[in-house]
Amino acid sequence: MLASASTLPTLETPRLRLRWMTEADIPALFELFSQSEVTRYWSWSAYTELAQAERLLGNIHKHFAERSLFQWGFARREDDRIIGTCTLAELSGEHRRASLGYALNRAHWGHGYGREAVGRVVEFGFTSLELHRLEADVDPRNTSSVKVLEDLGFQREGYQRQRYSHNGEIQDAVLYGLLRPEWRSGCV
Repeated sequence: MLASASTLPTLETPRLRLRWMTEADIPALFELFSQSEVTRYWSWSAYTELAQAERLLGNIHKHFAERSLFQWGFARREDDRIIGTCTLAELSGEHRRASLGYALNRAHWGHGYGREAVGRVVEFGFTSLELHRLEADVDPRNTSSVKVLEDLGFQREGYQRQRYSHNGEIQDAVLYGLLRPEWRSGCV
């Protein structure tokens, strides 16, 4: 899994560039994860200080060095400003699987950017990393995220009751999975 690379490869889509994030991207990461609408169904609360985004970037780089997490920032080609992230976490070479996660700045919802970025990372996972399985869990109330997964061919595999406690609220999760033989490369 990219054994000798010092950074993630840049992935391209018709409108987006998924790339390695640097210190220059910290303000955009803070903007993204300080939006309560974005973190509504996330595993942590909205950021309140820039230092949280700095720590996030440090953790992204640390976990990439360990090859346990690949997290791209994605930007529109026209301005290269990060508007979201897409992540392969819990990478297992032995079992050839990873968990998928993604977030998109509220200002860019409704334009298909999330689906475009996630589709490209799915393709990378199945082709470049030769993964056999990708999985994601999503709050069932997050209908936009559910639609992204289902449009890409993910199948609902289970319902996890009261899986998360977030901002004083207990939240359910739906588990989705996609196997490489089921994946359609044209879905990107």
